[in-house]
Amino acid sequence: MPTLRKWGFLLSDYKTNRVFYTGVTNNLVKRIWQHRQKVVSSFTSKYNVEKLVYCEIFDSPLEAIKREKQIKAGSRGKKLKLNISINPHFEDLYLRITK
Repeated sequence: MPTLRKWGFLLSDYKTNRVFYTGVTNNLVKRIWQHRQKVVSSFTSKYNVEKLVYCEIFDSPLEAIKREKQIKAGSRGKKLKLNISINPHFEDLYLRITK
């Protein structure tokens, strides 16, 4: 049975691109949809953090969780720098993966 890939992701708010949320999932489209629909009352729904601005793919859940913790431990400035290195215009990558 093939292993599902794990995704590490970074979400940003739409207004300022200064509020970030880091997470891990094995179904990126579904997980981002849940954040956008505010399925659960949480940090992301409170601060409207629902724009997918960065993601990485891992073959192992342990690798994904390790990277998630590494990103979460960083400052907002480090998250901003990480995002700008890959997605300088803060494009919503969700729109690309759902086409």
